[in-house]
Amino acid sequence: MFSKILIANRGEIAIRIIRACKEMGIASVAVYSEEDRDALHAALADESYCIGPAQASESYLKEERIISAALVSGAQAIHPGYGFLSENAHFARLCIKHGLAFIGPPPALMDEISDKAKIKALIAKTRLRPIPGTLALASLDEAVARAGEIGYPVMLKACLGGGGRGIRAVNSRSELESAYPLAVAEAAAAFGDGSVYMEKLIAPARHIELQIIADESGRVVCLGERDCSIQRRHQKLIEETPSPGVTEAQRRELISAAAEAVKALGYVGVGTLEFLMDSAGRFWFMEMNVRLQVEHCVTEMLTGIDIVKWQIRTAAGIPLRFSQEDISFGGASIECRINARRPGKLLSLHVPGGPFVRFDTWLAPGSRVSPYYDSLLGKLVVCASTREEAVRKMKAALCELVINGIETNIEEQLKIVSSPQFLSGDYDLRLIEEG
Repeated sequence: MFSKILIANRGEIAIRIIRACKEMGIASVAVYSEEDRDALHAALADESYCIGPAQASESYLKEERIISAALVSGAQAIHPGYGFLSENAHFARLCIKHGLAFIGPPPALMDEISDKAKIKALIAKTRLRPIPGTLALASLDEAVARAGEIGYPVMLKACLGGGGRGIRAVNSRSELESAYPLAVAEAAAAFGDGSVYMEKLIAPARHIELQIIADESGRVVCLGERDCSIQRRHQKLIEETPSPGVTEAQRRELISAAAEAVKALGYVGVGTLEFLMDSAGRFWFMEMNVRLQVEHCVTEMLTGIDIVKWQIRTAAGIPLRFSQEDISFGGASIECRINARRPGKLLSLHVPGGPFVRFDTWLAPGSRVSPYYDSLLGKLVVCASTREEAVRKMKAALCELVINGIETNIEEQLKIVSSPQFLSGDYDLRLIEEG
């Protein structure tokens, strides 16, 4: 097991990893930008190092500075969290080159899986069903030809995309001719790579993702599905597990097929397989994320499995101590993402309490929301014995959560969880746009 880990991230996820390290008896090292000099994650870690100015491109994305901080501190491993360098195979190789463990899958596997077009080709060899689509498109002419084969409507997506960015829906050839160069430029600006691919647009649909953990011995355990259908502009707002739209029989079959696929890939560590579930109840594979998901904590609340700790353990070569039969999906857990609407300074904070209520946040007295980073303030998560009780608990927690000085989306979240569509559980990706 590692004795010291550097966390190459910031905000609530850095704090989440630092807390896991403390509970495991592992020393933690934080890195921070000049903007984050007084940030909570820098204060909570055993050691902290400034790695550059506010812009992420000059700090949290500076690979050599993060490696230097790890070497100076004597860290044995680097945990990338999510976002930033978490799916960067070059950074993973750089860690290994300098004798540092990268807490994630091997770089070669990251190359295959992080490319969303390539992973679908691999998945097509398993029992899972990939969404019909293409590999990386070479030109507009190829895009037009392939769209004719697949059939409109289609989606253009960045091959190295994530977080809902670099996605464009296209309904006709004329739309494709204008959207293609914009999608390429958007992908290049956001991810440093202009490669885009195409897939069939499936609608209406629910966005379902499956959380897995795999160890070096080949054991794969699935921690169930999360319903991530409540989104705005492809950005998730609310997640819940189990999904109210998935039956027990569907869950068992999906878990079985996914475990086989993950084992066939030779995957090690924490990962997430994402699907669209159509109106006929069929699951269409979209992509696999080779990192910790923002919404991992909703699964932790339901299953009692600490995903961050097991991510660290599997990276250290420690085998899983539980099997699929040990995982129970009884009860219900819901997460609301609390976002800032614009920069501001925290004046006061009241966090809701009570059994099975959790608020993962980076907020502390005097905290400022910076224009340089993600708007996520925290994740409010509840768990109860039934979905109805979990909804009531979430409504109460949202009413109790007070964040003064920063404009947030708390009221919007309360409106969503109180809506007839959400209460019924009969919703899909259209809820926000049409609700």
